[in-house]
Amino acid sequence: MDQSMLAWAKTSPFNGGSASYLEDLYEQYLNDPTAVPENWRKVFEQIHDQAQNEIPHSAIKNYFREIARTRVAASHQIVSVDLKQIGVLSLVNAYRKHGHRVAQIDPLGLREPEHVEALQLGYHDLSEVDLEREFFVDIHQPAKKEKLGKIIERFRRIYCGSVGWEYLHVEADDERRWLQGWIENRYGQEGLSAEQKKEVLYLLTAAEGLEKYLGAKFPGAKRFGLEGGESLIPLLNELIQNAGARGSKEVVMGMAHRGRLNTLVNILGKTPKELMEEFEGNYQIDDEDYSGDVKYHQGFSADVKTPGGVVHLALAFNPSHLEIVAPVVEGSVRARQERRFDEQRKLVVPIVMHGDAAFTGQGVVMETFNMSQTRAYKTGGTIHIVINNQVGFTTSRPDDARSTRYCTDVAKMIAAPIFHVNGDDPEAVIRVARLALDYRMTFGKDVVIDLVCYRRLGHNEADEPRATQPIMYQVIRKHPPVRKLYAEQLQKEKVIEASDAKRLADHYRELLELGKNVVPTWIPMQTHEFTVDWRPYLNAEWTDPADTTLSAEVVKRLGDVLTTVPENFVLQSRVQKIIEDRRAMYAGEKPLDWGAAENLAYAGLVYEGHRVRITGQDSGRGTFFHRHAVWHDQNTGETYIPLKHIAQDQGPFDIYDSVLSEEAVLAFEYGYATTEPRALVIWEAQFGDFANGAQVVIDQFISSGENKWGRLCGLTLLLPHGYEGQGPEHSSARLERFLQLCAQHNMQICIPSTPAQAFHMLRRQVLRPLRKPLIVMSPKSLLRHKLAVSSLEDITNGHFHTVIPEIDDLVPERVRRVVLCSGKVYYDVLQKRRDEGIDDIAIVRIEQLYPFPLDELQTVLAPYAHVKDFVWCQEEPMNQGAWYCSQHNFRAAIPEGATLGFAGRPPSAAPATGVPALHEKEQKALVAQALNLSISD
Repeated sequence: MDQSMLAWAKTSPFNGGSASYLEDLYEQYLNDPTAVPENWRKVFEQIHDQAQNEIPHSAIKNYFREIARTRVAASHQIVSVDLKQIGVLSLVNAYRKHGHRVAQIDPLGLREPEHVEALQLGYHDLSEVDLEREFFVDIHQPAKKEKLGKIIERFRRIYCGSVGWEYLHVEADDERRWLQGWIENRYGQEGLSAEQKKEVLYLLTAAEGLEKYLGAKFPGAKRFGLEGGESLIPLLNELIQNAGARGSKEVVMGMAHRGRLNTLVNILGKTPKELMEEFEGNYQIDDEDYSGDVKYHQGFSADVKTPGGVVHLALAFNPSHLEIVAPVVEGSVRARQERRFDEQRKLVVPIVMHGDAAFTGQGVVMETFNMSQTRAYKTGGTIHIVINNQVGFTTSRPDDARSTRYCTDVAKMIAAPIFHVNGDDPEAVIRVARLALDYRMTFGKDVVIDLVCYRRLGHNEADEPRATQPIMYQVIRKHPPVRKLYAEQLQKEKVIEASDAKRLADHYRELLELGKNVVPTWIPMQTHEFTVDWRPYLNAEWTDPADTTLSAEVVKRLGDVLTTVPENFVLQSRVQKIIEDRRAMYAGEKPLDWGAAENLAYAGLVYEGHRVRITGQDSGRGTFFHRHAVWHDQNTGETYIPLKHIAQDQGPFDIYDSVLSEEAVLAFEYGYATTEPRALVIWEAQFGDFANGAQVVIDQFISSGENKWGRLCGLTLLLPHGYEGQGPEHSSARLERFLQLCAQHNMQICIPSTPAQAFHMLRRQVLRPLRKPLIVMSPKSLLRHKLAVSSLEDITNGHFHTVIPEIDDLVPERVRRVVLCSGKVYYDVLQKRRDEGIDDIAIVRIEQLYPFPLDELQTVLAPYAHVKDFVWCQEEPMNQGAWYCSQHNFRAAIPEGATLGFAGRPPSAAPATGVPALHEKEQKALVAQALNLSISD
């Protein structure tokens, strides 16, 4: 290479700033050579010629990276390229990539200014001399040129103004180019009309007015106000109105406490009168079983008018556990979409609002993102709004709050576009809202709006923020509210007079004083074909009867479908044997095992028109190889689900192997079940032990949602439970924790011990009007236990027994001890009693531990009124299981004067041993203790 060429190479624009642009340009060339300018086409053709036209995209990427690294040209032919033009394109790409780093997104101006070398002219071998030269920006329009100075001015305005755009990490080329076109063309051109600007001012006035009113009327009361983030209200309104204009019928929202009261009043139309009564504490609670919740956790529903028709709004109830509401919202949205047969997922739109510290700090956010495009959980994209007040409680230093540049970086895991917008520029906020909704509706994926604002007061109104953020709050005290800034802007633009802003504030204050609805688009709630009537489920009792049987004729018909393998469909050999056995079971030739009875329960429900939805990490097959609701062809890998082929007019059957999550997945199913009462909704843990990864959902929603918020929920949890010597994390579903949460008939705890019991229990959950969570300690080894079987007669004539009496032919008068137990341990005690020939100890199974079936148990124990020795037997350690939580119920059921003893493992910090030999020793000891035998026996 000659010296002139070497000198050019050392200063060429083929550096790190242009490599990404060249890669994109080459990719376009590969797809369509005519899509790139002629000079570049010649370059790429020459590169191809040198490698016999067989250079893959990865090779050309490496080629350009090597150029960027060494700054040495690989071919003399590149000299023909306009190097200044390449520099301009590289500079433009740098604005797209790095502009957000210098954008004016912080209304307080506290953001440290960055020096970004890639945004300097010299970095791209350009200088001020080039500012008057004309260059093209769009590679598709090389003839359309403008002066470099104008190009830089335009791109600074777009990429370094009130919005910081992050979208180059979006992997899909069509999405990335679409976003680029929207941002560089429509964003700057689509302004707001005078009427739209006045509407924005009204909404800002409302947002500020409510906070001022509450602050004056209830000084010091907690309200987690929106002061500093008032632009959230016009942002939400724009999203809702645009969604309605595009045909959406419902918007489901979730948010934590910051700004919730403002959203309730100024978006959903909750009357100020109702809110004031809550502040005054004089509203009535008619139901003694209703505990209620604080104001800033309450949900709400309303209907509003939009250009496309009526849109129903729902704001989910939420505890103080901030981000946990996100998957709950997604579940509710999915249920609504399926109710509307919304396969495009555009009729119901989720909007989830977050706090900046929680968004980056809480793992359920990542779990929810991970679910967003999966078959079981997709909802067509969520619009995420981060109310970024730049301080989490008292933490404002970024290196204390996160390990990333932005709190929104977690969204990059799914390549979601992120728009950082200055909350003090309401018009930028509105345009960002339009883009976010347009992207969601076009591509069906999540998008994030980072509303950068501030918190004018402390974490709550009684807090003193200057104690921990003195510098920030010196700035905030001097900083004018966004409503004032925007009113002054509109006055300068001659859109309003100074008196108009005051008149708006006075008018809003009058509405508040009158206690009237302040949302102009609010209308009374509408009913339609998709409205769910919850009245049949109100005031239901757990004792309400339900016929859960299936006729012999229906069993035969369903059994035929469940065991018919499609032609040329090759099952795995073990599965083939299971299906053949089930055919015999449904024909009455063999007793029913657990898998056969469970699948029959689902078949009966969908046959009767009910929806069944099951999710869990191994739900299709079953963790313990028992369910096999989904068949896999061994030659093609195709799947077949017999339960989808029960009848032409059957109810939907959906079963999914879920993502490896407990918290977000269970929260999703809770949201689904609280929205759709007509379905059997099941979440199955891989092992019941793992449910503790979702403890916040169990504590805050499942066990207490009805008591706090009046939310009915028929969700079923199948939690495999039983001591088989598999260690401390594969034995216990923590029965004691669920029992500790039981009160006021808030949920049901069942431990079925036979296939027929499981069959009737599952059908009862739907056919009975009661909508309470059902927690099932489901079996593992019992799935194939020789004694844990049922007959067809148990299916066609039976029901769910809360208590099962002694099954052997004992003489009640000779019984001197009664063993009470639940679950798998029953079979261990029964087998030992039979082996030892004991005929004076009866065994009674309690299949439902809550609500406790006291009357049923007393009836079963009536023949043993003379017995003084009763024992509760469990596999769990004494401090776990049912002993401590339920012994008062056992004592209430046994005869007066009788004693109640305990047989089980001694107290332990861990749920179970991980040493098989020790497990066997413990198991033999507790069985012997139950039967009053010596351990050597």
